[in-house]
Amino acid sequence: MTRRYVPLLLSFLVAACAAPETAPDKRAVLGHALATTAQLFVEREGGVRRAGSAVILSTSGPNRDTAILTTAHLLEPPVDQTVTVIDQRREYHTPAEVVAIDPALDLALVMAPIDRSSTVHLAAEAELADDVLVVAFPWGRERTVVNGAVSQVSAPNTASTPVPISGPVRLVDASVSYGMSGGGVYHRETGDLVGIVRGYRTAHLSLSSEPAPLKLPIAGETTVIPAVDIACFLRAADYDYLIPATLARTVTVEDCTTGK
Repeated sequence: MTRRYVPLLLSFLVAACAAPETAPDKRAVLGHALATTAQLFVEREGGVRRAGSAVILSTSGPNRDTAILTTAHLLEPPVDQTVTVIDQRREYHTPAEVVAIDPALDLALVMAPIDRSSTVHLAAEAELADDVLVVAFPWGRERTVVNGAVSQVSAPNTASTPVPISGPVRLVDASVSYGMSGGGVYHRETGDLVGIVRGYRTAHLSLSSEPAPLKLPIAGETTVIPAVDIACFLRAADYDYLIPATLARTVTVEDCTTGK
């Protein structure tokens, strides 16, 4: 072997021996999703109570408060109410303060003095058929994990991409129910948060014994508030520090004005 081939061979061996970057394993992704979800209870005059799900964005808020994201419709209409964060083992009930709300985007941000080290990473886009995990609290009860896949994305319809394959997530086929609005929708491979559950489409079933039709969730018709809308909401509410730098560079002012 001539000397001129030795450096090339050594470079090849170093590259071959280098440890490849690997995606988080199943247990790591699941553990992260569980650690960054929260349960909220809303109490109003007259004993009215509502239960919802939420996602922990960051613990770097004022006074080290934790920023928690949920849906606006959990807090609507805007009346006097008490918002409480429940930990995953139901060992504490911590009062939370509503600091921002946008009914148009159906997003709300609350702050609570809870100690939580895990925070989410927002991803602007996903591809159709990507696997996702939805973590939430159906019927205000125990934390539940549901598998699904991205079934609809929104993206500009251009001549080069007449049918969008990737984009902000708008619909997943995971089945959800009451109390799961605000729950995190996590990418199955990366653990990134691609959005939160907005709600679910329903079918109305009329029974002769019931005065009003029953609203039944349609399986696999779960609507999602995508990470792009979350970034626009945080920016408009002056909580830019909660937006990861990579997402902040991706989401433009035009995206927040016209919708992506």
